[in-house]
Amino acid sequence: MPLPSPLPPNAGALPFFGLTVLAVEDSRFFSECLRLMCRRLGARLRRADTLGAARLHLRTYRPDALLVDLGLPDGRGEALIAELANDPRRPSVILAISGDAEGHRSAIAAGADGFLTKPLRNLDALRAALQAHLPDRVAPVTSGTEADPADPMALKDDLSHAADLLASDPDPSARRYLASFLAGVSMQSGDRALEAVARDAGKSGDLASLARLVTARLGASAIL
Repeated sequence: MPLPSPLPPNAGALPFFGLTVLAVEDSRFFSECLRLMCRRLGARLRRADTLGAARLHLRTYRPDALLVDLGLPDGRGEALIAELANDPRRPSVILAISGDAEGHRSAIAAGADGFLTKPLRNLDALRAALQAHLPDRVAPVTSGTEADPADPMALKDDLSHAADLLASDPDPSARRYLASFLAGVSMQSGDRALEAVARDAGKSGDLASLARLVTARLGASAIL
């Protein structure tokens, strides 16, 4: 029988040491933010960027916690939450994530245990949401509450992906998704100008201004 892995010297400061988390999240930038937060808390993060990829993952693996973005390329996150709500292999914690606070009601109705609003920059918000449903994990966090800054290359990847989709003449459904995607990315990155244009595009369906601003952001990142 193999011996258990020894705990790290600072395990007492890691309330979720050994916890496995699956993030169903289309933004690489936000996923990187989550990964850094989970690492600070002692948890391991895996990512699925679509509902389809998440379902494939869940056929084989059972994470301890599931974080589900509500707006995904191939559908709504509530659908996956509802599928798992009464599943015998349901993760111990299911949390919904969205930049739209209106999603709270639909996520809870689908079976989510809690709801996190983007942007998510404070470590305590994620820790509290997990601890509310894992009462045995009570060790304090001593390394601070502010999350580490995410890799700017992950942000550039998100913008490049959006630029490719914007250039592909998306249909109305894809236009709404793109506007929502970029609003969420810009909220997490603190880009208020891009967030405002993305929200306007989501209401009007006109992506021309949004495409120009994304191109400008990518041009600026190439200079840095």
